[in-house]
Amino acid sequence: AAGRPSPCVLGIDLGTTSVKAALLVGAERGLVVAESCSRETQAHTSSLEAGPQGMEQNVQRIVRALNECLAALPRQQLQRVSHIGISGQMHGIVFWKKDKGCTWTECGTGPTFEPEEVSHLITWQDGRCSPTFLSSLPLPQAHVSLATGFGCATIYWYLKKSPDFLKSYDAAGTIHDYVVAMLCDLKKPLMSVQNAASWGYFNSRNKSWNTDILKKSGFPVHLLPEVGDPGNIAGRTISAWHGIPKGAKVGIALGDFQCSVYSCLTERTDAVLNIGTSAQLTISMPQGFQPPETPDPSSAITYFPYFNGDYLAVAASLNGGNVLATFVDMVARWTEDLGLQVQESAIYTKIIKAALAQNDSKLSVHPTIFGERHIPEQLASVTNIAVSDLSLGHITRALCRGIIENLCSMLPVQRLMETGVRRILGSGSALARNEVLRQEAERIFPFPVIYGKDVDAAVGAAMVM
Repeated sequence: AAGRPSPCVLGIDLGTTSVKAALLVGAERGLVVAESCSRETQAHTSSLEAGPQGMEQNVQRIVRALNECLAALPRQQLQRVSHIGISGQMHGIVFWKKDKGCTWTECGTGPTFEPEEVSHLITWQDGRCSPTFLSSLPLPQAHVSLATGFGCATIYWYLKKSPDFLKSYDAAGTIHDYVVAMLCDLKKPLMSVQNAASWGYFNSRNKSWNTDILKKSGFPVHLLPEVGDPGNIAGRTISAWHGIPKGAKVGIALGDFQCSVYSCLTERTDAVLNIGTSAQLTISMPQGFQPPETPDPSSAITYFPYFNGDYLAVAASLNGGNVLATFVDMVARWTEDLGLQVQESAIYTKIIKAALAQNDSKLSVHPTIFGERHIPEQLASVTNIAVSDLSLGHITRALCRGIIENLCSMLPVQRLMETGVRRILGSGSALARNEVLRQEAERIFPFPVIYGKDVDAAVGAAMVM
């Protein structure tokens, strides 16, 4: 009816370090962001079973950050939400009890859910599955090589190292699958093809788990979610949620990476360079492309299911902004050992300023301190060390260049040119905050590098709806 406020779409992204929510409203040029909010989760916690190799997060803290985000958005717009799109970090896994996954309670902004019988989230950065352990597992019938941090690999780890843990739960999914299941009270979790492919042991061609292979090795296949196409509706909200009406449609949870790309990729001749905690360089494959039936473990390129049956070719590096964060942490520890106290945020600002004063550096930094999935045993190295290049500025400049060069070694510029790439879309928090990284990207790529497009997984998740 004329004069009635138009419906809103809510996009949510449950990231490695923060939760973001974005409200999109219809306008003449399509959906536009009306409001957005971000909250750090501060959810990292120690892993009792996996020790220092483990990387786990507290689900209660993630949901608390999500509630804080929604509470900060205008209530009158939340009351107009008709659809909710949710994305989050792929590969990771959380376990819960189907009938006791959460309890709904009343808070200041309306009903909300609180996690109840839920495990920690074991994240994509988890390192408990060593190459030796992974090589002992059955070979998947999938186009993606199995790696540590993948949901199915983590289940195998518990099966072999701590089987009693698995007996406590009867459902599993990514953190965003969990949120969708709670909002819609799904009796069995529902997962998108995007997230399923990121877990391992999933055949993207016939959209099914490798159940025969898994059953033979005693894998608890009852924990595997059902799988649907990205863009489909998973269900409807069973209750009003922070003022969002009961019955709002909720999409199947999506991969954060695919949503980030979806929010900005309009031309097939664009490549996306994303540097956040990790880093990716992406091109879209021609329509009709199908990935190989079996993985090539030595290949640096992964094919990610996208939307409408399409695929992205991705150099997905484990080394991005986390490398710079580790470097800053190292400098902070050194200064502390010298009896000085400097805040990490101040160190970050100063090293970037120092690097901007150095136009070049002969130092060569290979920054793979976290390894790479296709060569997990390769660590970082520094070569070409000269007396003239030992300042913080030289080292920071070389480190930033190394992060970009590492991506280009995985997906070479030559291949981008052969694919018809005409420009690079730069995105991600590390790239946005770090002018030196941007300078090095512009130096290395022979195409224009465009920034400022609204590249955002929460926005992408809403746009899909």
